[in-house]
Amino acid sequence: MKDNVVQNITFTNPKASEFYVDGTSLPLVDFDVGPSWAGLLPISNSSDETRQLFFWFFPPGPCGSLDDLIFWTNGGPGCSSLEGLLQENGPFSWSLGQAKPTVNEQSWTNLSSVLWVEQPVGTGFSQGTPNAQNEEDVAAQVVGFMQQFLEVFSELKGKKLYLTGESYAGTYVPYIANHIYENPSLLDLSLQGIWISDPSLSWDVVQEQIPAVDFVHKYAGLFSFNQTFMAYLESKAAKCNYTGYVDKYVTYPPTGLLPLPGDSVEAAEDCDVWDDIFNNALIINPAFNIYRIWDTYPSLWDVLGSPGSFPQTQSPIYFNRKEVKEAIHAPLDTEWSECSNIDVFPNGDGSLPPAFTVLPNVIEKSQRAVIVHGLADFVLISEGYGCPLISFQGNGLQGFQAPIANDSFIVDGVGAFGTMHSERGLTYYEVILSGHMIPQFAPVAGFQIMQYLMGFRDTP
Repeated sequence: MKDNVVQNITFTNPKASEFYVDGTSLPLVDFDVGPSWAGLLPISNSSDETRQLFFWFFPPGPCGSLDDLIFWTNGGPGCSSLEGLLQENGPFSWSLGQAKPTVNEQSWTNLSSVLWVEQPVGTGFSQGTPNAQNEEDVAAQVVGFMQQFLEVFSELKGKKLYLTGESYAGTYVPYIANHIYENPSLLDLSLQGIWISDPSLSWDVVQEQIPAVDFVHKYAGLFSFNQTFMAYLESKAAKCNYTGYVDKYVTYPPTGLLPLPGDSVEAAEDCDVWDDIFNNALIINPAFNIYRIWDTYPSLWDVLGSPGSFPQTQSPIYFNRKEVKEAIHAPLDTEWSECSNIDVFPNGDGSLPPAFTVLPNVIEKSQRAVIVHGLADFVLISEGYGCPLISFQGNGLQGFQAPIANDSFIVDGVGAFGTMHSERGLTYYEVILSGHMIPQFAPVAGFQIMQYLMGFRDTP
């Protein structure tokens, strides 16, 4: 890469130099990724604070905006945002099956500065004992971290902020955004909006169980279940009140909040069709991938995979190499894993899903809000978004007033990539050729959607 890979940016606080990462000397990366800053910062300014979050910050590339800052978090809960950096939207990419890193032409640093943060406490390289009881705790800890970050990197104060993430970040991000909107004096940044892709917004029974059998019918050729098993699934779905649920209750305009199919927000006993489908899909295709359903053997090598998956001739997990930890100021005595082996919510997440709590307020207060979904995702299924999408308010109306399928999502120079719909500050996209990780599986589409969120393009 050229020396002008990023714009010239300096920080006057001497402490910033402690976090500097030389982009010419990242281990196993044979090109200059440009300057960046990484390391641990506490979640408060208390002298006895032991909880710290790990971050990696990159300034914008030559065409990126100096007025904006994107915050990215992965989900889990407890999955590392360094996965997002290295395999989704960072300036260099080491994705599945790659022998070595390459330049990411669709890096979000081509739009603005980007801050990847490993949170909550207990995730990745972050330090301290997890003690978050709910999403309000997580939001307060993230904002506390951001306060410490802005004291070190004070030149970023006053920037326009975009909170983004995927999967369980669909719960994190709305709560963090709501905390900022409701306490504007806490953070010297101007929150503009949110991006959440393949997000966890509602109950699992709504986003996984109810649409699961219809999902199998939609992709029958990939699942290849026999008639006996399909009859079993259909009988179970009918008994559990899943059959016809979407057609009956998801209407445009909405007639009210959707009722649950049973007495619980979880699948009732003998109503777990999702696991039935998953377990039997593995029998037919042992490489079945819930994040992208058409994957088959050979399973691609993953530089972030579990240690047991590596042949002795291969390198260990990238972020567990001593020289990598040293380069990015990560703690040498911490064993990094893509998703935490400990519970980042020791007593479970005590918050209600954001669709029923903070999401409507966040959409109303944002300049723009974006929800994106990859249709090849079996973790969270597109038809399960009917409930979240009817919950938001605005201009005296509830939810979308027209179906999303009426509008095509067009990617410049490529063509139709799916469907979308935009109303009253919320734009929802369905991306046909993507699984769970939109920036990884459909990077051009994801980049264009971020351009829209940030106001760099007028149309969705």
